[in-house]
Amino acid sequence: MQAMMNTAGVWRGVRGVAWLALAAALCGLLWRWWSGPLVPAEVAQRRDVVQSVVATGRVVAPHRLDISAMVSALVDQVPVSEGQGVKAGEVLIRLQSNELQALAAQAQAAANQAQVHLLQVSSVQAPVAAWNLAQAELQWQTAQAQQRRQTELLAQGFVGPAAWDEVNKTAQLTKAQYQAAREQWQALQPNGVDMRAAQVALEQAQAAAQAAKVRLDYAIIRAPVSGVLMARAVEPGNQVQPGKLLMTLSPEGRTQLVVAIDEKNLHFLKLGQTAWASADAYPQQRVAASLVYINPAVNPQTGAVEVKLDVDQPPPNWMQDMTVSVDIQVQRRDGVVVTALHNVHDKDTAPWVLQWVQGRAVKHEVQLGLQSAGDAQVLRGVSEGDRLIPGTASVTAGQRVRVATP
Repeated sequence: MQAMMNTAGVWRGVRGVAWLALAAALCGLLWRWWSGPLVPAEVAQRRDVVQSVVATGRVVAPHRLDISAMVSALVDQVPVSEGQGVKAGEVLIRLQSNELQALAAQAQAAANQAQVHLLQVSSVQAPVAAWNLAQAELQWQTAQAQQRRQTELLAQGFVGPAAWDEVNKTAQLTKAQYQAAREQWQALQPNGVDMRAAQVALEQAQAAAQAAKVRLDYAIIRAPVSGVLMARAVEPGNQVQPGKLLMTLSPEGRTQLVVAIDEKNLHFLKLGQTAWASADAYPQQRVAASLVYINPAVNPQTGAVEVKLDVDQPPPNWMQDMTVSVDIQVQRRDGVVVTALHNVHDKDTAPWVLQWVQGRAVKHEVQLGLQSAGDAQVLRGVSEGDRLIPGTASVTAGQRVRVATP
C-alpha cells in the first residue's frame, strides 16, 4: 500500500515537471511570436571607401619598331627567334656580302688613287710649275733686254729691220711662254683650278668609299634598341628587298595598358588617377598604374573611350597584348559611414533602409555617396553602429523582429 502511494507521488511529480516544461515552451513560442522573426543584421561601420571604374584592356609598348633591310641580298643567318629578348646592337640578320665587299674594296681603291693624285699635284706638279714659271720669266726678261738693245741699234742704223723683227718675235714668244707658265702655276696653287679639281676628285672618291662601306654595313642588321622580338618573317636563304618588313621589335622601357572605358564613366576620369591592374593569366599579381591619356573621342560603334595607363614596374611575366583587368580609383573618402548595398532598398531612386530599433524594423530614408565593390557611403540617415536589416529579409517597416548580429 505504501509502495503504491509512493508510486502515485512520483507520477504526480513527473506530471508537474512536464506541465512546467510545456508551459515554458509555450511561453517561449509566445515570446518569439510576439517578438517577431529572427533575421540577420549588419552593423554600419566607419571606414575608408574607394569608388572605382573597372574595365578590361591589354598590355602594349608605347611603340613598335619594324625591322627591314636597306639593300637587296640573300639572307645568310638569322640568329634570333620570336619572343627572344635582344640588346641594342645585337645581330638580328646577316646577309650575304661578297658583292658588297668587292664594291667597297673597289671604292676604297679609287679613293686611294685620288689621294695619290692630289699628293702628286701638290708635291710634284706644283713645284715643277713654279720652276717653269721662274725659267719663263727669266727668258722673257732676257728677250725684253735684247729687244731694247736692238731697238736702239736700229735707230742708230747698226742693224737692219729684219734683225729687229727676229728679236721682236723672240720677245713675244717668251712673253706667251711666261703667261702660260704663270697660268699653270696659278692652277696648281691651293685655290687653283687643277688643285681644287684634284681635291674635289678626292672628296668624291672618299664619299663613294664611305657609301660603299655603309652599304657593306647594311649586310648586318642589328637591333636599334633593346627589347623583345615580337615577330619574325625571314629565314636563311630568303631574298630580301629594301623596305620589306622582316621583324617587329617591342622596345624596352615604359609599359602601357590600353583600356576601353564605357562613356557613361567618362566624367569620373582624370589624368593622374591611380589604378591597380592584374593580368588574366596571373590574377593574384596586382600592379600599380597611373592614368596618363584619355582619348578626346568616343568610339561610335562601341560607345567606349580609349584610355592609357603607365606601369612603372611591369612584372617580368607580362607579355605584349596580354589581357589585363584594370581597377581605376576615381574617388576616395576616408573615415565615413559605410554599409553594404544589399541593405539599401530602391538605391537608384529613393534609397531607404530598415534599421533595428528596440525590437522593430524602422524605415529610414538615406542619402548615398560613393559606391564601390558592393558598398556605399551613407551621407544621411544612418550612424556608425546602427544595425541594418538586409533587403533580402522578408520584413516590413514597423514589424517586430529579432536580429542576429554577426
